[in-house]
Amino acid sequence: MEEQIKDGGKNYAVSASIVIAVMVLALTWIYATGLGNKDFVGQTTLLSKIDSERNLENSVLPKEGVVLPVVWGDLGKQMIDQGVIDREKFESLYKNRGGMTAEESQLLYGNSDEKLMMNAENSGFLLNLFWGLGLGNKNDILENGPMSDPRYGGAGRFASTGGWVVASGDVMEHYSKHSLVTLTAEQQKIVERISKGIYRPCCGNSTYFPDCNHGMAMLGLLELMAAQGVSEEDMYKVAFRVNSYWFPDTYLTIAKYFENKGIKWNEVDPKVALGADFSSASGYQRVLRETEPIQLNSGGGCGL
Repeated sequence: MEEQIKDGGKNYAVSASIVIAVMVLALTWIYATGLGNKDFVGQTTLLSKIDSERNLENSVLPKEGVVLPVVWGDLGKQMIDQGVIDREKFESLYKNRGGMTAEESQLLYGNSDEKLMMNAENSGFLLNLFWGLGLGNKNDILENGPMSDPRYGGAGRFASTGGWVVASGDVMEHYSKHSLVTLTAEQQKIVERISKGIYRPCCGNSTYFPDCNHGMAMLGLLELMAAQGVSEEDMYKVAFRVNSYWFPDTYLTIAKYFENKGIKWNEVDPKVALGADFSSASGYQRVLRETEPIQLNSGGGCGL
């Protein structure tokens, strides 16, 4: 009997060791699998985020670009002839950037009877053309609006004027001096009304106070659209698209904000999104308090 008990004890001890070993292996597998699942979930979440941002980018900044409902004509040539653009200075600027494309040269020197197309590649070039147009075209907004308020010390003190270093002579010799785009009284009212409702995230001012290049460029575009009979509704839609190309990171983040609220980008009211609550510097900061920013590290600053 004693021998049997001893043998039984040995057998029990061996069985217990096997069970413990199996349990250790099982726990090790569970732990490792758990970590693997966490990694898998993390990778899935990251991929989902990347895919979502890619879809937003396709909506906000379509690669094929957007058609602007205006014909440029020979406005580039007119600005050169009037001195708003000094040809040598402008060419030198773009020579350092690899030169102008054939399409860009046509807009600057030729006569284009096709509607403008804006995309990520040419948005900066069009920004500069519209900037020159807004600065040089004679308009009451420049002469009697906030830009000329005496408390600011003169219109020549702003980024939109002092930063335009590609004019012939003193830039202020061209400020609101040339009849590049002529507006009727009603068209002028439309431009004034809409310009007060379009903001830009680089500062807190509307287009009615075009103290930086983006504001002055938007003013030029609004004047061109009004002169060519574009409706107010479409002017807001175009401005929304154009601002998105000029400030891609900002408007991708704003799109994400709306998406988080269940509103798709094509459902966003341009008039609302371009207003101070979203498109001004302070409005965008409010968006950032609720939304993780999307950063492509693209978009130009407030200079040439």
